[in-house]
Amino acid sequence: MDDLRQWPEPVVPVQSLSDGGLTSIPEKYVKPPSDRPSLEATLDRGLTMPVVDLRGIYDGSVDSRAAMVAIWDACKEWGFFQVINHGVRPDLVEEMKGVWREFFRRPLDEKQRYANSPATYEGYGSRVGVEKGAVLDWGDYYFLHLLPLSIKSHDRHWPARPSTLRCVTEEYGGEVFKLCGVLLRVLSMGLGLDEEYLRRAFGGDGTASCVRVNLYPKCPQPELTLGLSPHSDPGGLTVLLADDHVEGLQVRKDGAWLTVRPVPGAFIVNVADQIEVISNGIYKSVDHRVIANSKDERLSIAFFYNPEGDVAIGPAPELLTPQLPPLYPCITFNEHRMYVRKRGPSGKSQMKSLKLY
Repeated sequence: MDDLRQWPEPVVPVQSLSDGGLTSIPEKYVKPPSDRPSLEATLDRGLTMPVVDLRGIYDGSVDSRAAMVAIWDACKEWGFFQVINHGVRPDLVEEMKGVWREFFRRPLDEKQRYANSPATYEGYGSRVGVEKGAVLDWGDYYFLHLLPLSIKSHDRHWPARPSTLRCVTEEYGGEVFKLCGVLLRVLSMGLGLDEEYLRRAFGGDGTASCVRVNLYPKCPQPELTLGLSPHSDPGGLTVLLADDHVEGLQVRKDGAWLTVRPVPGAFIVNVADQIEVISNGIYKSVDHRVIANSKDERLSIAFFYNPEGDVAIGPAPELLTPQLPPLYPCITFNEHRMYVRKRGPSGKSQMKSLKLY
């Protein structure tokens, strides 16, 4: 049985390797040839990820219907979309990026005081999964639970410096949580369900949230590795604050990889596995990955809006018919994400293993 109390090998922060001036990456970061990225665009054909203006939804104007339809279509066809006029203050977004950039610039020994373990992943880390000898990704991260209060990260997991990091992160998390509530109501309506359906399915007031701040340092051989391997997110919804200046996120579309070009001021939203399950496959949780970069480091901030851990999640009975039986069994979110915590990012393998037919 995999040991979730400690990492199977010593963890070396990737930022320390990059800052050390390496000209080649260590062997444990070299992906098999079949998993290596192409540094050229693999899919273009004029395709661009849908961008949805939420102003009409917030205002209740005549444009709200068009925005909702655009979200429903994006979740069915892409599993991803970008949102503008999302209600989170631009100055708060900039503060969030600023405090975390400052944290990652702190001395290594200071950051390592917050080194994490695979038990909860809370804190400063550089790997996901506990398989010994696994090929690793070229990236570091900081992970924190925000809600519910019963699992919120304890004081010891929060960096002491910069001094404003905690208050900024909590305010940012609160605002993005509200945005997710709006999106969840829209997604419920798109399934023909009442607008509170998905929130109730997630556990109502027990709905959880967490944040993962990602740092992808410069890489001397980006053609041999990945910043983050292909995966779908195990939770409910993910809201990503991408780097405005350095591209890196790629989404699988029509069997190939599309490099996402973030719209300034936008969030990138994606459907995660639990919403695919509840919608019985109507909304798609899609593979995505991050490529490495030889010229610039990249910072991104992922906010995860998740079901309560011990609530059983399965296809909504209202969506099932003899012709459309359930695609997935009922399991708890805790059971589902344990697969990722043990194996690390591994495409859609967990969802494929659960599929009933």
